[in-house]
Amino acid sequence: MNRPRSLRCLAALAVVVLAATACGRSGQGDAPSGSSSQATAGRTAAELVPAQYRQKGVLRVATAVGYPPMEMYESGTTRLTGVDPGLAKAIAQRLKLKLELSNAAFDGLIPGLESGRFDLVMSSMTDSAERRRAVDFVDYFRTGGVIMTKKGNPQGITSLADLCGKSVVLAKGSSNLHIGEEQNAKCQERMRISQSEDAPTGLLQLDSGRAVATIVDYPVAKMFTKKNSAYEVLPKQYGTAPWGIAVAKSQGGLRDAVQKALQELIDDGGYRKILDTWGVGGSAVSEATVNDGR
Repeated sequence: MNRPRSLRCLAALAVVVLAATACGRSGQGDAPSGSSSQATAGRTAAELVPAQYRQKGVLRVATAVGYPPMEMYESGTTRLTGVDPGLAKAIAQRLKLKLELSNAAFDGLIPGLESGRFDLVMSSMTDSAERRRAVDFVDYFRTGGVIMTKKGNPQGITSLADLCGKSVVLAKGSSNLHIGEEQNAKCQERMRISQSEDAPTGLLQLDSGRAVATIVDYPVAKMFTKKNSAYEVLPKQYGTAPWGIAVAKSQGGLRDAVQKALQELIDDGGYRKILDTWGVGGSAVSEATVNDGR
């Protein structure tokens, strides 16, 4: 995820909603893409764990709370929960390591990984070319923006093209604003686009009838519709990109073990079960790959 400036407001408001409603390269060259490589074939994830991690017996994973349902605190506590903490626990179990999960500022995650403070970062982080200059990614989630309407979709919207000529609200500075503006350039009858500070305030415009649709990141959209039956999410995702588990480039062995652990979870259904628990199974991947972002 590339968190827009307004996401700080979204995160805070999303936590309130949850509470109120019961709320490709390694250091030694190109890393292989796919679920396995020649070096890892026939070995379990636990067998691939480098000796230094086996000796410590611990896997230190960092996340940055504030992006429900991916990573957040349980209501009224400081216990970390969500998709990423759930997957981190499952991966650590596959590696036969004890999980140490901590919260850190989003902009400090990669520096903390590079300095050795963390072993992995799992925090809805987009696998981008810029970030791959610093770290490797095991890609575990693929997501984009989805159209949200009032329940029942009274305007009969089925695609971005159906937004032409309609009033649409989009969050300032977000990738979803870019998606809407790109579509608007193709419209014969232009959209009437207003910009909100964040997704929750955009939904207020749907409530009042000032807009008939918005575009919101898929996981966040699913959270809102789960907690509030007034809205509907259309199934198609736009501007999709992979999110990855970040690993230091110097730790190719750990990267390969994590990739194998994720593939094992995909194969036995445990991965999809975690995503479905949080209502985001639509962003599941079928294969654990390395550095597959564009």
